[in-house]
Amino acid sequence: MKINATEIRVGMILDYKEDLWEVLKTNHVKPGKGGAFAQVEMKSLIKNTKLNERFRSSETVEKASLDEIKFNYLYSDENCYYFMNPETFDQIDINKKIAGEKGKLLSENLEVTINFHNDNPLNIKLPNQINCKIKSTDAAIKGQTVSSSYKPATLYNGLQIQVPPFIENDDTIIIDTRTIAYVKKV
Repeated sequence: MKINATEIRVGMILDYKEDLWEVLKTNHVKPGKGGAFAQVEMKSLIKNTKLNERFRSSETVEKASLDEIKFNYLYSDENCYYFMNPETFDQIDINKKIAGEKGKLLSENLEVTINFHNDNPLNIKLPNQINCKIKSTDAAIKGQTVSSSYKPATLYNGLQIQVPPFIENDDTIIIDTRTIAYVKKV
């Protein structure tokens, strides 16, 4: 399906230059002189390379036709994550390389959407926000009142993120799965 360059959004899968690309960042620019354009950072789902491309607002790009199917996460081993379709009870396994860092956010029975292209799994879409528990974090420094000061924290799933100073060990927080960033304390 053809879409206008101004309709490109983060997370979309584009069929471009005979490859499938996931949009990582997009920035719509309207310079003072000349036409508007979209600056798009993409990652190849097949070759695992990155590409920065500039599309004029009048250009069209091909949005990949994907099958989105909901699955529940079951378990993992050293190479794969295993999922079950809640309607047909069919089970599939997906290589850990496809999920990347976001695979650490998977928890038992978590409902995810898996995108398929020609019956091949491309990527896993997690819910936008999930709860995680802090395993360890540094103590807040007394008198440090700068509002933008964040401190490092390690989650029980092994991910390292930045959290506000009032977060302590064993606190439950909400994480944005698209950016793997702190949202709020539960």
